[in-house]
Amino acid sequence: MSTANLFTLSAKEVADQSAETKRRRYRKIIFLTWFLTLDLIMFGAFVRLTDSGLGCPDWPGCYGSVTPLGALQSIREAVQVMPDGPVTLPKAWIEMVHRYVGSLLGLLIIAITWMAWRHRATFGRSSTLAFVTLIAVCVQGAFGAWTVTHKLMPAVVTVHLLGGMSLLALMTWLAARERTHPPVSVELGHYRGWAALGLALLFIQIGLGGWVSTNYAALACMDFPMCHGEWLPEMDLASGFALVRGLGEMPNGEMISQPALTAIHWVHRNTAWIVFGFWGWLGWRLRADAGLRGPATLVLCLLLAQLLTGLTTIFFQWPLLIAVLHNGGAAGLVLGVVTLLTRLGKPQPQRLSVQSRSRYLKHQP
Repeated sequence: MSTANLFTLSAKEVADQSAETKRRRYRKIIFLTWFLTLDLIMFGAFVRLTDSGLGCPDWPGCYGSVTPLGALQSIREAVQVMPDGPVTLPKAWIEMVHRYVGSLLGLLIIAITWMAWRHRATFGRSSTLAFVTLIAVCVQGAFGAWTVTHKLMPAVVTVHLLGGMSLLALMTWLAARERTHPPVSVELGHYRGWAALGLALLFIQIGLGGWVSTNYAALACMDFPMCHGEWLPEMDLASGFALVRGLGEMPNGEMISQPALTAIHWVHRNTAWIVFGFWGWLGWRLRADAGLRGPATLVLCLLLAQLLTGLTTIFFQWPLLIAVLHNGGAAGLVLGVVTLLTRLGKPQPQRLSVQSRSRYLKHQP
C-alpha cells in the first residue's frame, strides 16, 4: 500500500472518529435534556400542588430580584398582610427553583438545535424537529409568565401543563431516534394510526386532569365508583368547563359551586376508563413485537399505576406525594406512547421471530 493510500485511510479514520464523537455528545445532551424535562414536569406539579405558583407574584424575578434573598423585605410585608396567602419564603424558593430549571432547559434545547443544524450532514437527518422543540420551549416559557401574570387562571395553567407534556413528547421523539432497538415488523405498521389516536386521547385526558388540578376539584367526589352516591350526580358542566374565568370563580364572578367542581371531577374520572380500555387493548397487542415490547409494557404498567394513584388520591384525600406521582405517571405514558409511535413510523421488512410471531397471531381477532 502506498504512502498516499495510508495517509488517505488515516484521514478517513480521523474523520469517522470525529463524527462519532459529535454523535455521542449530541446523544448525551439530548438524553440529559429529556431527563430534565421529565423532572421539570413533576416539579411543576409540586409547585402547583403546594400552591407555590404565586410565591413570587412577578416574572421573571422575585419582586424584581434574581433570588428570593433579595426580596426578603417584600416577602415579609406580603406575609404580614396575608399570613395564609400565596406568598411565603419557602413558596418563593419553590417557584424560583422551577424557573431556574426551566431556564436551564431552554439553554440546553438551544444547544441541541444548534448542534442538530450545524452537524445535520454528519448526523444524517434534518434539524427540523430540533427547531420545532426550540419553538415549543419558547412558547412554554411565555405561558409560564402568563401563569403568574394571570394569577393562576385555570385555562392558562392547563395550557401550560399541556405545553410541558408536548415538550416532553418532542424530547422523547428526539431521544427515541437516537436509541437502537430490535426491528419492528411491517405487520404491525398499521397500528400507527391507532397509536396516534391513542396519543390524542391521552392528551385530552391529561388536559382534563390539569383542569381538575387547577380548579382544585380532586376531592369533589369522595366515593368510588359512584360520585356522591349516584352514577350521575348533580353537575354544572357549563360553569365547570367555562374557560374564561378566574381561579375559584364561576363565569359570573361568584365562587365556584360544588356542582361545577363535581362536573370537572366526574368527566375526568370517566374519561380515564376510555383511555384505560383503549391503551390496555393496544398496548397488549403491541407487546407481540420485540421492538415494541419495552414501551408497550411500560404503558400497561403505568395504566395500572395511574389507576392506583388516582384511587389513592380519593381515598386518602389527595396526599402530596401521590398527587405528584399521578402527574408523573401521565408524563410516563406520554413517553411510552411517543416511543411506540416513533418506532412504528419506521417498521423493518424483516421476519418476526417464532416467539414474536406466535404472540402476535395469538392476539389477532
